[in-house]
Parts: sequence; structure tokens; C-alpha cells
Amino acid sequence: MLYKSNEDLPLEIRAQLSQAHQDLYRAAFNSAIHWYGEVAKAHHVALSAVRMQSAMNKSVVLQG
Repeated sequence: MLYKSNEDLPLEIRAQLSQAHQDLYRAAFNSAIHWYGEVAKAHHVALSAVRMQSAMNKSVVLQG
């Protein structure tokens, strides 16, 4: 299952994430589903990518 657009994402993901984070989630999920072939693992990888990006953004704001 690949997500072609953010509108294809599950409602809970769309409701919780900004548009930019939805883009990141979708890209990470699609890549992970190809790599692992498991939806649950792909979801975990995608959420981890979003968390990492959020942490990096907060770090930049605190330093700047």
C-alpha cells in the first residue's frame, strides 16, 4: 500500500501532522514499505522520521 498523496493518509495522521510533516511521513512510509514490506513497521519508521525532523527543527530554533 503506497500513499500517492496526503489525502490518502489515514485520518489520524492527517489530523495530527502539519502538511510538511505529512509529506515527510508519506515519503518515509512509502520508502519503508518497499524496504520492509510490513505496514506496521513502515508506520513506525515514518513516525520516527517525523519525530526526528521535529527534534532537529526545535534544536535549530533553540540554537538560533
